[in-house]
Amino acid sequence: MADVTDMLKSGQDALQKGDFASGLNLAENSLREDPGNADALYIAAVACRYLKRFDAAAGHLTQLHAATPEYGRAWQEEGHLALAQGRKGAALDAFARATRFNPALAASWREQARLQADAGRQEQAQAAKLQFERVSALPQEILAVTNHLHEGRLLRAEEICRHYLQRNPKDVEAMRLLARIGVELGILDDAEFLLESAVTFAPDNVQLRLDYIDALRRRQKFERAREEAETLYARDPNSPLFQSHLAIESMQTGDYTRAFELFDAVLAKLPNDPATLTSRGHALKTMGDQDDAIASYRAAYTAKPDNGDAWYALANLKTYRFEDSEIAAMQAQIDRDDLVFMDRVNISFALGKAFEDRKEYEASFQHYDAGNALKRAQTRYSADTMTAELAKQHELCTAGLFEKHAGAGHDAADPIFILGLPRAGSTLLEQILASHSQIDGTLELPNILALAHRLRGRKAGQSRYPEILHDLSAEQLTEFGAKFIEDTRVHRQGAPFFIDKMPNNFRHIGLIHLILPNAKIIDARRAPMDCCFSGFKQLFAEGQEFTYGLHEIGRYYADYVALMDHWDAVLPGKVLRVQHEDVLDDQEGETRRMLDFIGVEFEEACLQFHKTDRAVRTASSEQVRQPINRKGQDAWKPFEPWLDELKEQLKS
Repeated sequence: MADVTDMLKSGQDALQKGDFASGLNLAENSLREDPGNADALYIAAVACRYLKRFDAAAGHLTQLHAATPEYGRAWQEEGHLALAQGRKGAALDAFARATRFNPALAASWREQARLQADAGRQEQAQAAKLQFERVSALPQEILAVTNHLHEGRLLRAEEICRHYLQRNPKDVEAMRLLARIGVELGILDDAEFLLESAVTFAPDNVQLRLDYIDALRRRQKFERAREEAETLYARDPNSPLFQSHLAIESMQTGDYTRAFELFDAVLAKLPNDPATLTSRGHALKTMGDQDDAIASYRAAYTAKPDNGDAWYALANLKTYRFEDSEIAAMQAQIDRDDLVFMDRVNISFALGKAFEDRKEYEASFQHYDAGNALKRAQTRYSADTMTAELAKQHELCTAGLFEKHAGAGHDAADPIFILGLPRAGSTLLEQILASHSQIDGTLELPNILALAHRLRGRKAGQSRYPEILHDLSAEQLTEFGAKFIEDTRVHRQGAPFFIDKMPNNFRHIGLIHLILPNAKIIDARRAPMDCCFSGFKQLFAEGQEFTYGLHEIGRYYADYVALMDHWDAVLPGKVLRVQHEDVLDDQEGETRRMLDFIGVEFEEACLQFHKTDRAVRTASSEQVRQPINRKGQDAWKPFEPWLDELKEQLKS
């Protein structure tokens, strides 16, 4: 692979010198070694365009879009190719896509301004011209950071941005970009701090405040996010943008009355605004008002037929059945060449669900597979990297580590961690336990994952976690545990115990035990084929990249089981395993077993969990409002002809 890197560097140099034949030759040699290499495809496309080999250039770009569908520079090259062929309309569309995926592409803004002016659309031309001038005026370092950020080179973007900020410590755009990088890397505490500081320096910068609200929400600091949204709203109470943001933050704090008032205010001005109709549908769904949620989602796709969010929201209700006309409408959108990437992903998953409900399993699988393939290309998830990361937990979180730190950590017994894989029945367990008077249900809390991120350190390729666990002092472990209890207090309603339902916390059971030795941990486990195929069918709002491929999710499940076996060996009795199928067979027995493990008396309300009135934000929200049932059991079997890759990973 080092040879490919060298060839690509030489190919780029050749392009800059105008030696397009040599650049193409080097790119083609690289592609023989690494057929899907995005940089090689890009160099080949540019070289072919200059050599007037337009069909070959288009072929390389088609491959490049398939591999990296949101690569703005590839769409910019698509625009240049269309111009070279005299296709001005296609060029304008391509340049517009380029700036949607990477707003720092000055050439795409310049060409949009020129093409819009040629078409007599002076207002659009002026807007593009202003963007071109804004981008052109940015410091070169900021422009480089923006390009690296939008092209997925986060560590390089971070490096340049930090160096620039050392020389320009009050540059709010650099602070904003570094915060964006932090969000992408999952370092949310740094992102929050940067944006809080930037807002102090530039309190009237609306984009900074919107980014700050987003960071606060991601950290689940919902009250603070709402306060910031109130500040924006107070500037202009009639602004639909500010009304919409305050509605969303009101919803997050549980003030649904205010949220609906604000959604209605937006819709009074913008009656068919699809984003507002979809958000309103989400709020109604969370409150359990399914009929009105469906009506709101339908209004959203009626207003914008390619609104993938609304189509998938209907599918994600799990209990909704699409009508013939709706399936035809979604298929018409999928057939479009210009459908936006995430709309295509959302509608692919929605069609998968629609055909599954009709027992048309081959068509269903094709759509699920297409949506997963798109997401897999976008996320660039590496199963090898994840396996290596989990193997480090085996290697370094030993019985000796826990013996060494015995007696350390915060002594709180409040937290109950329900963990495992998504779609394994954890929401059902949470709903059962949260129906108990002594237990609060909360959310999938990010605090443990954020702490693990901080412990990794900042140097690329030099993670200090989990090795650093050996070096932490008793005082540090106690401090981390106390901070977890304090930071999560905002989500509680006053019960003695509370649940953190973040599935991926299974990777960090060693860390949890060290900082909170008295916490209870429940492993929600489901039969492997059911669990993995359910995850494959689910489009997650964020994270869970391992679910977007049969090989990837099967291997992740196997790695998860192996790591849980390790925790059982080094922390015997620490984890209570609850098998989903056992809950279906004996709900009362498994409920009593969990309550005994936690140390609270049995309450009949736990068996009537579907009557518990609480907001549920996960994909299982409608399912846990019904009595226990077996609808999801063996759902993979009709799809078995296409699941060999998954079965191979699970060794079933």
